[in-house]
Amino acid sequence: MARRKLHRDNLKPGEVLCAYCTARCCRYFALPIETPTTWEDFDHMRWYIMHGRTAIFVDEGSWFLLVYGDCEHLLPNNFCGFYENRPQICRTYSTENCEFENEGCYDKYFETSQQIWEYAEAVLPLKARPKPKAGQPPLPQLPVISV
Repeated sequence: MARRKLHRDNLKPGEVLCAYCTARCCRYFALPIETPTTWEDFDHMRWYIMHGRTAIFVDEGSWFLLVYGDCEHLLPNNFCGFYENRPQICRTYSTENCEFENEGCYDKYFETSQQIWEYAEAVLPLKARPKPKAGQPPLPQLPVISV
């Protein structure tokens, strides 16, 4: 029998939501970035993603750089090992606005530099595409697909 996912409204009196948490908020951080409008903007985003455990997402029209990495104080039980001295950003974060029930679905989600470039190809004018400088590898080319 499939187990139903717990929702915060179904907690029994005295139960704490954190006891069921997987600590999503302690496993990454996201910083807002400017909406890309040029080839250079998209090229910078490609560079971000080339640095390991990162992604770019768009949520409700805003663009974000997502950096994966567990907090150094996250305990194996998903609780905070630094709770009494945690940063202010952690103190103001509450279970009322946490991501416990959020499935992590975004308007757009890019996890490779190729995905960023393909999106740029789709939304920017091709004639404005930059040429690689001497000694640099060529920019990625997309295959031409006939429909």
